[in-house]
Amino acid sequence: MSATNISNYARRSVMQKLSMSYCGIHLQAEIKQLLREANSLSQPSTFAQAAKLRRQAAAKEKELAKNQELHGKDIESSFGRYKSLIMRSQIITYVMLIIWFWHTPVTTLPNQLVKPFGGWLSWKAGSSYVAVGIIPWYEVLD
Repeated sequence: MSATNISNYARRSVMQKLSMSYCGIHLQAEIKQLLREANSLSQPSTFAQAAKLRRQAAAKEKELAKNQELHGKDIESSFGRYKSLIMRSQIITYVMLIIWFWHTPVTTLPNQLVKPFGGWLSWKAGSSYVAVGIIPWYEVLD
């Protein structure tokens, strides 16, 4: 399961790095510079100029968000096939792990404690006890 989580993390980080184009980095630098300039103008006489710089920064932020959205859609469409392949491999891996570890016992519980769900949790372990498997135990605790 950790391998699938690592692959998800790697895919997300690659997507995030690819979504930051040169234009996006340049716009972010411009926004920071405009906000720095606006913050440095704190006198009442320069209020109008500071407001103008803040409005310019807000407009550039909107432009940056629009560019990132468009660039993100392009990347998503190019990675769509790989994303579905990773998702299918994760599902297959999880199903295989569930089948493999379903009957590995974690604990034994009295029959009266798990009366309605005893057969679902795992198999009988003696006359009045039920051995609970790893996966059902995890699901019950989750």
